[in-house]
Amino acid sequence: MQPTRIAPGDRMSQAVVHGGIVWLSGQIGKASDDLEGQTRACLAQVEALLSQAGSAKSHIIKMEIWLADLADFDVMNAVYEAWLDRENPPARATCEARVRADGTLIEMVATAALV
Repeated sequence: MQPTRIAPGDRMSQAVVHGGIVWLSGQIGKASDDLEGQTRACLAQVEALLSQAGSAKSHIIKMEIWLADLADFDVMNAVYEAWLDRENPPARATCEARVRADGTLIEMVATAALV
């Protein structure tokens, strides 16, 4: 069975569905926004892509979060926790990494099961 590719581009697809799993590419917000705004944008994009793929945030298996500055962990976590489906928390990893040089402060990657 061939994977289903959502929003394919020249270098990557925004999501790939295969074997009952939805694999999302890294999601970022507008570099001109603050960390809260970028975090909200990432989460909104994750939720929209999962919906397009036939999944939902309650089916996220793993979330990977990369912060440009780990000192921003509490700010990011406040936005993330307000969005999170508390009854179905995913496995999660958060680390500090140089995300992009353009002012991007956060990137998120989600992996989810199909609904």
